[in-house]
Amino acid sequence: MYATISDFINEWNKEALLTQNVLDGLTDDSLNQKVYPEGRTLGRIAWHLATCIPEYLAHFGLKIDEVENAESVPATAKEIAETYRNVSVKAAKVIEEQWTDETLLQIQDAFGRQETNASIIMGLIKHTVHHRGQITVLMRQTGIKPFGVYGPPKEDWIHLGVENPPL
Repeated sequence: MYATISDFINEWNKEALLTQNVLDGLTDDSLNQKVYPEGRTLGRIAWHLATCIPEYLAHFGLKIDEVENAESVPATAKEIAETYRNVSVKAAKVIEEQWTDETLLQIQDAFGRQETNASIIMGLIKHTVHHRGQITVLMRQTGIKPFGVYGPPKEDWIHLGVENPPL
């Protein structure tokens, strides 16, 4: 839980950088990968990750511009990554400017539950982590080595002296 806006901003910036590194590894060809035939594509999930942030924050009373054409997944991985970069920076700025440490204690309805604003923005980080995990799995399915988020991907364990990483 976040006691201060500064605590949140520090965590947000760390997670946003990790997410950015993952998104920067996408290729245009990878965007059509699905887990199963009726599932969302990697591009749709990555685009959702970029476009949902302003929607989420606006839902909880913050004034932030939504992403134009959010319903249409771009054809390029670069556009998705750039949009996420811009949105994540703007989100931090908006929260820092519009909320205070005291605001974090206020309670709102959050999808049918009463939550503090601190819990609500923690939910945004958890949502990001959830979709980032989906993206890394889909990247693997396309043959892309994902960025090591909380540790190195299996291919990089050799640099740590581990020749046969555990499964």
